[in-house]
Amino acid sequence: MLELRHLLMLQTLSRLGSLATTADELNLTASAISHQLKELENHYDITLVNRRTRPVTFTPAGELVLQLADNILPLVARTKADIRRLAHGQAGRLRLASECHSCFDWLMPILNAYRKAYSDVELDFSTGFEPDPHQMLIDGDIDLLITASNIPINGVHYLPLFTYESRLVVSPAHALAAQSIITPKDLENQTLIAYPVEQKRLDIIAKFLEPANITPKSIRTTELTAMLIQLVASDRGVAALPDWVAKEYEKKGWIVSRTLGAGVHCQLYAAVRKSSLNIAYVQGFLSLLDGITKPDF
Repeated sequence: MLELRHLLMLQTLSRLGSLATTADELNLTASAISHQLKELENHYDITLVNRRTRPVTFTPAGELVLQLADNILPLVARTKADIRRLAHGQAGRLRLASECHSCFDWLMPILNAYRKAYSDVELDFSTGFEPDPHQMLIDGDIDLLITASNIPINGVHYLPLFTYESRLVVSPAHALAAQSIITPKDLENQTLIAYPVEQKRLDIIAKFLEPANITPKSIRTTELTAMLIQLVASDRGVAALPDWVAKEYEKKGWIVSRTLGAGVHCQLYAAVRKSSLNIAYVQGFLSLLDGITKPDF
């Protein structure tokens, strides 16, 4: 018998103090409010409100029901709001992955802005070192992929972000530091330090060494950019990094960067499933990425 409409009526009556103003607030007649109150009191055979006081006051039984209203109605309101946000794509979970393992410096401000605009969306990150992140996107294991590979896949949409140059980074004491331009043959006796991904996903191999039929002497992997820079700075090998990352560490004097041949230029994309483009929180993230320029630290 005790329904949400009763709780709302009693809470409003407590706030306004009279049946007439409560009726106006709830867009009902005073008789309708009186009927709800009598209906509730008759059902439980107890008085809830002292009608003769001005403003009206509540009996102990009325205070008990009023306490229930104060506890329940805010939860109901929040749940209704959450349902509306879910229905309009404003709440959910967004799982991100990036093949650009040096992207978090420029991505973090976007993530911070996104969290403020979509506080009800849970952000998750994949490591980005999976063997086939594009397949993960298709399978629904991730929702957005930062990638330099716009592989034509049915059902996948690519948003172009910006272009960058992949540059060779070496220790200032390395022999190749004396050269302004690096040839593929210069690297055949070098240890290449790279992220632990398939070689075909490394710009320096796919776009520079492989076309020249050159392979480095060996490849050493690390997941962390900071460790990669440390290994290069201590002359344990050479690496290729986006120009904005190389510039950051060159300013510190830890490494120097050199042009790979005529220049290895890449385009960065944000990839999402076409089926998710109508989800508001996915559109929101893409709108923050749209028109972004290459970072300049």
